Amino acid sequence: MITLIGTGHVFNLSQALLSIFDEKQPDILCVELDKQRFNALMLKQTDPEKYKESTKNQPVIYKMLARFQDGMAQEYGVQAGEEMLTTVNYAQSHHLPIAFIDMNAQNLFRKMLRQMTFREKIRLMFSGLGGFFVSKKRVEKELSNIEKDFDKYIEKIGEKFPTIKRVLIDERNQYMVHQLSKANEKFEKIVAVVGDGHIPGFTELLKKKEIDFESIRLSELRKKSSQDIDSTSASFTIEHKEL
Repeated sequence: MITLIGTGHVFNLSQALLSIFDEKQPDILCVELDKQRFNALMLKQTDPEKYKESTKNQPVIYKMLARFQDGMAQEYGVQAGEEMLTTVNYAQSHHLPIAFIDMNAQNLFRKMLRQMTFREKIRLMFSGLGGFFVSKKRVEKELSNIEKDFDKYIEKIGEKFPTIKRVLIDERNQYMVHQLSKANEKFEKIVAVVGDGHIPGFTELLKKKEIDFESIRLSELRKKSSQDIDSTSASFTIEHKEL
């Protein structure tokens, strides 16, 4: 059985995740990260200056997205990607293997930029600039609208940014579900922590593969996050499981 947990990289979800992990008692934890992104998250915590230096050659749009996520995460009192580190931390403290199931993020962005039309790039640039001025209240409103009709939201992305949808959503969904399928052959209970936007695509693909799964969406996770749950702490030395 695979349990999909839909998260948002800018929200405070750690306590809710820990509660679910304790409840599900997984044999392996999977995260929407590649090794490079995980190392970057760790470096950002341990040596911010070195992390800043390491980002100089990243694609411009990749940097813009990171800046937006960092800004919004501060609004919610966390660091962007904290829920992923919480998952890794739990795996280590409970002696569980951890699997990084995502594709290399920087390579994906470079591929996306190479394949995007000029019109898409202009649209994305203006959208990105606008994102720096989005308030917490606006984010909450947008989340509410998305939850009402997620399929329509994805359809709109496909209309405005077809390359983004294909490269950053569809191709990654295929890749990550393939990684989960391999894990399913080795482990009985799997928990995968991924961005909530991937859950509908995962659902369709896992159904086609006839793999048993359940999903916990971001809206439910955020409700759980308000509960006062005891958490554990540990070092970030991990056992990475090749699938």
